Amino acid sequence: MAIIIDGKALAAKCKEEIRQQVASLKRRPGLAVILVGNNPASRVYVTSKEKDCAECGIYSEEYALPAEFGQEALLELIDTLNHNAEIDGILVQLPLPKGYDYDEQEVLLSIDPRKDVDAFHPYNVGRIMIGDYTFLPCTPAGVMEMLDAYGIDPAGKKCVVVGRSNIVGKPQAMLLLHRHGTVTICHSRTPELAAVTREADILVSAVGKTGLITADMVKEGAAVIDVAMNRDENGKLCGDVDFQAVKEKAGWITPVPGGCGPMTRVMLLRNTLSAALANGKG
Repeated sequence: MAIIIDGKALAAKCKEEIRQQVASLKRRPGLAVILVGNNPASRVYVTSKEKDCAECGIYSEEYALPAEFGQEALLELIDTLNHNAEIDGILVQLPLPKGYDYDEQEVLLSIDPRKDVDAFHPYNVGRIMIGDYTFLPCTPAGVMEMLDAYGIDPAGKKCVVVGRSNIVGKPQAMLLLHRHGTVTICHSRTPELAAVTREADILVSAVGKTGLITADMVKEGAAVIDVAMNRDENGKLCGDVDFQAVKEKAGWITPVPGGCGPMTRVMLLRNTLSAALANGKG
């Protein structure tokens, strides 16, 4: 039976540490969150972020904009926030609404890299590549925090990341590599996926496909990290991993919900604190 990695409890501990650090600053950090359109999942996530900020003493501003707000107006808003000394971090909630000619890449490029608390700007991506970074993408950073908290050292381990997105899969692989793991990235065109995942000492799944990882795909005693957030046929939240079956075989496993989600949110707070310190608010 696997040890259940409690992301909720760990996030609460990290949040308290951040709250204490923020309380010691001369000026409190500031985060601006931009939400374009009315995506229900994004709305829930943004509300949660605002609650997290309030609990840690971080100032937050929300810009809830109509879907038709427009690319140019959005870029102008970001430029204003780039020059606002009260704002240390800028987050544009993705995805942007379809059908309105938004260019997500241009939007991300317009954010000052020093305020890019999602770590999506190519400048920050490049710094992650060479291992000299200020910010890390929130989900991969949360995964590494969980591994550390449970004494799971990637060094010398076979690590398999299923998923190659710029947001999770690629940076996750890079962070494991920086910690001396031997890393394989799998994706939709990987032949014999199960044969690869069965070799993993640490298996991270970030695809978004319910039931993708089954017990026969997991090595006995492996650490299984489920990054995905899906809904099953009954509307219940679930991940990529068949949790009930895999927990009988794995050494450690994250639940969905209550695993990676809370850690993703708290890493945003940590990035905002890091930005404030870099901006001289210490």
